[in-house]
Amino acid sequence: MTPPTWVLLFSTIITPSLSSAIPSKPTKIQQLILEADQAASTLPVPPSLDPWYRAPSSNTSWETTTLPGDVLKIRPAPLLNTTVANALAAYQILYRSTDSAHQPSWDVTTLFIPRSLCTAPTLCPGAARLLSYQIPYDTCNVDASPSYALHAGEPYGEIADALGLGWFVSVPDYEGPLASYTAGVQSGHATLDGVRAVLKVLSDGSGSGPAETETKVALWGYSGGALASEWAAELHAQYAPELAIAGVALGGLTPNVTRVTEYINGREAAGLIPAGLLGTATQHPRAYEWLVGRLRPEYAAQFMAVRAMTAQQAIGTYQYQDIYGYFVGGRADLHVGVMEDMYAADGYMGFHGTPGMPLFVYKAVGDQVSPVGDTDELVGRFCEEGKGVSVLYHRNLAGGHNQELVNGRQRAFVWLGSVLDGSYEGVGCTVVNVTVNLTPLVPWN
Repeated sequence: MTPPTWVLLFSTIITPSLSSAIPSKPTKIQQLILEADQAASTLPVPPSLDPWYRAPSSNTSWETTTLPGDVLKIRPAPLLNTTVANALAAYQILYRSTDSAHQPSWDVTTLFIPRSLCTAPTLCPGAARLLSYQIPYDTCNVDASPSYALHAGEPYGEIADALGLGWFVSVPDYEGPLASYTAGVQSGHATLDGVRAVLKVLSDGSGSGPAETETKVALWGYSGGALASEWAAELHAQYAPELAIAGVALGGLTPNVTRVTEYINGREAAGLIPAGLLGTATQHPRAYEWLVGRLRPEYAAQFMAVRAMTAQQAIGTYQYQDIYGYFVGGRADLHVGVMEDMYAADGYMGFHGTPGMPLFVYKAVGDQVSPVGDTDELVGRFCEEGKGVSVLYHRNLAGGHNQELVNGRQRAFVWLGSVLDGSYEGVGCTVVNVTVNLTPLVPWN
């Protein structure tokens, strides 16, 4: 069986260099690839120090001359196909997007090319499969973004497993250049625009790649990654209706950020609160000014230190602390008008549209980060819409938040495979209590 043309395109692009496969009259994206090859660096640099992680210069007028999802830069990431198994090659793509204030912005995604496409193209007959996989990186530190952090290795092995199935995998830095952790609109826009950008790279504008309508696309995320995926599903119809999304898998959802704060304050995962507050507030300058201004002077430096931490470091630093105690007015300071406006705009799921694609939602009834009732309520809201809604919801009676990441993984893969191969026939809403316990207790850090 002859591999599809787009398989041959990628197999030639990566050896011996990107430029070897570029024609004399390159398309725009091919030109970006050529420029990237000529300036490629093999050593990863933190985004805060890497000039590549910048928007094009202002004299290019990129804000007004480009559309969401347009590719602004692309470069090879040669080390990532050594730290992530089953990857033939990896590319970093900087693309135009839209922030929570609906202003032009940019984001980065990492595109992994599956090795199986070249060694066994029959694994992917017909349409290409693209999984947009949102990692739960849960931090307001831009240097912990996946495009950089993955150089240290993949945390869960799910990228490698998807690549092993012959799927392309896109991993967006959905928090954006400000590391806007828990900002829903920012995260949803970045996820959708990441798909747009990857489809443009795959099709290449030259006729060599698969047409966008021929690529089957699915989204998947757990916890913070599910936040981005769910917001993308809600915003899809109004923001990116041209994208055909076959399905979205959502594990460990956090539908209400203020309830999460109440739920985990003083508990093991309390360190997610400072990161979430500062992360979302980067999209809301008035809220950020209020938040920082209300910190008790003797504790301000300790609170603001979270900006340089990974999620694991933040959880270890602030665990079991009363985060309200960092503020002059305590809990009340987080519920004044400017903060409530921020939550209403960026923190509550279920109010920006009903997803029109199939959803697989899985959650531990004993989740310690977000009450299961919030997810029950969100699913109920979607299901009340009736016509055109497709939701399969598994409520796991075993384990908690971290355990469900592992307990739900295989079910998510099976479901994603069914929507990507077109065999899924779910219609309406199905809520099932399951008992799946595949892992012992998983610590936070």
